[in-house]
Amino acid sequence: MGWVPAGDYEVALEAGKVVCRNGKGRRLKSVPAKLKDDPAVVGLRQLTEWLERHERRCLTDVEQWMVRSLPVPTAVLARVWPDPAWQAALRDVVVTGADGGVAGFLRDVDPERGLGLVDVDGDTVRIAPDIVHVPHPVLLEDLDELREFAVELEVRQNVEQLFREVWHRPAGLAPDTTSMDTYAGGVFKELRFLHGRVTQLGYRSRGGYAVCPVVEDGAGVEARIWIGEHDGYDAYDTETGPLGWTDASGRALTAAEVGPVAWSEGMRMAAALYAGRDVEDEERAA
Repeated sequence: MGWVPAGDYEVALEAGKVVCRNGKGRRLKSVPAKLKDDPAVVGLRQLTEWLERHERRCLTDVEQWMVRSLPVPTAVLARVWPDPAWQAALRDVVVTGADGGVAGFLRDVDPERGLGLVDVDGDTVRIAPDIVHVPHPVLLEDLDELREFAVELEVRQNVEQLFREVWHRPAGLAPDTTSMDTYAGGVFKELRFLHGRVTQLGYRSRGGYAVCPVVEDGAGVEARIWIGEHDGYDAYDTETGPLGWTDASGRALTAAEVGPVAWSEGMRMAAALYAGRDVEDEERAA
């Protein structure tokens, strides 16, 4: 982006920051305080804020494609790829074809030539399917091998996919199990601390529960953990409850009815909330 006049100075946007130079073209260490309310400076700062929101939204959208197992038309990828924010979110994600087989790491999208990928053999290839998937890592059979290959390629994914923590349903778990208490009992000194952690981690709270919605095989599933309900007084302590899953109607699901993505994402939420517990209280109790 070029330089624009701001009083006796010129300002520009570089690497997400407003920079300034004087009339002689010398770069300044910071934007002078007297330019704080200059329309050019205000406009650039507003643009910076918008770009940051846009980047976060692109990352969130690609993550939702993954968590919700949504098919993504190649035409859509070609439309958004020229946008640097979309490209940063999509670059190096593992994509699979209609048959579920790993196609490779996404490196380029062209409206005419299709997708440019690095395949599992390390070769650069072009494919032109109508749709692709950004699979959740729990669905990738060769996840460990893909992780090793990604390290060799020095792949850097902005969307947490390959190195996202995954949980598999224990093989010996009774199929009629309706809740897991692996991460229950995490004590928080005040209710607001736990609710704040829910928000910080990007989850929702509703009716006293932390919830994580997932769409799997076209059906909506919600992982839920009791965290305590706001009642106008948040200073009392609380603790994380057991983890359970419900369908779109609110019916509790058994372990046998919970798909691998919903299981993994529910356990991931439970582990993340539990990690913020008051460890000092636990140590004193021990």
